[in-house]
Amino acid sequence: MSGISLDAGALIAIERGDPDVRALLRQAADRGLEVHVVPEVVAQVWRGGPRQARLGAFLSARGVTTPEYDVHAAREVGRLCGASGRHDVVDVHVVWHARSRGHLVVTSDPEDMRAIDPSLPLVSV
Repeated sequence: MSGISLDAGALIAIERGDPDVRALLRQAADRGLEVHVVPEVVAQVWRGGPRQARLGAFLSARGVTTPEYDVHAAREVGRLCGASGRHDVVDVHVVWHARSRGHLVVTSDPEDMRAIDPSLPLVSV
């Protein structure tokens, strides 16, 4: 495992100060693991304002990456949507991104992620 990818539920847990997610992120940092958040996940949860100060600080923290969503990634996500029969491009992008990088997925929807890829390593929050 080279890193972790977070879904919207994981970002919401960060925003709420969930101690389990904080511990997981601390462990990832201690091990030098990458932390990635695909851009659509940010769009799902970001509303701005002072209530999201914790989330804003996390997203701009050193070691947290929001990779670009280019046409190659879009095509691969579309292919995986077709192959898995799933239509939620955000979840599918999280799965594709994590799979392509050997990441663990931190999610609040393990059933949805497993429906896309049953072999994906997951941590449920």
